[in-house]
Amino acid sequence: MNILMAYYDWIKAIHIMAVIAWMAGLFYLPRLFVYHAERAQIGSELDQTFQIMEEKLLRVIMNPAMIVAWLAGLILIGLGAFDWGAVWSWVKLISVILMTAAHGWMSARRKEFAAGTNTRSGRTYRLFNEVPTVLMVFIVVAVIVRPF
Repeated sequence: MNILMAYYDWIKAIHIMAVIAWMAGLFYLPRLFVYHAERAQIGSELDQTFQIMEEKLLRVIMNPAMIVAWLAGLILIGLGAFDWGAVWSWVKLISVILMTAAHGWMSARRKEFAAGTNTRSGRTYRLFNEVPTVLMVFIVVAVIVRPF
């Protein structure tokens, strides 16, 4: 790990860039689901367009960004960036795990749209769109302000 310490700032920069890309997808995918649920009929051209957009967003942007964010984050933890005795570290870790669960939930919803079995309304996706926002607030406040 000592060799990685020389690259600590680079690893942190990669982590932050990956998180930004991941968050962009976590904010955008539920919006796509809103419009998909409200405007596209199963099997229509619009339905197919939304399916392509949703699948590419997940496969090309969100999944790689999540993986890089996790890998860089784990390396940073290994380099001592995690304070095992501080509440803020645990708030961040738990929030990131919940963010990953939200990602998985969205991935499952994309598969339902692809199969033509979505039963959720646009309202459900509008409400869910707030989950990544709330988790992001917890993470940023925990890491920057460290109120606990």
